[in-house]
Amino acid sequence: MASEEINEDYPVEIHEYLSTFENSIGAVDEMLKTMMSVSRNELLQKERIRVYMNRVKEITDKKKAGKLDRGAASRFVKNALWEPKPKNASKVGSKEKSKN
Repeated sequence: MASEEINEDYPVEIHEYLSTFENSIGAVDEMLKTMMSVSRNELLQKERIRVYMNRVKEITDKKKAGKLDRGAASRFVKNALWEPKPKNASKVGSKEKSKN
């Protein structure tokens, strides 16, 4: 193949980089041909359908999501943070009151 021949117009050190670049350009060209084969209207219609399907999914996920009961949540947090008074502290406090 002509692409495997080393041309003397450029340094040998960059031959590998240039061949990789040429392969990348070929891949981009193939993708461009594929994209151009589909009409623009069809692409826009598919994108519109994709957007609407995402909206439908968001709505159904919202309906399935659990609801937050604020009262229950605040009671849960309040009880989780509650700590009983140490027994020694209450006895010490009552002795100090009796001395005064």
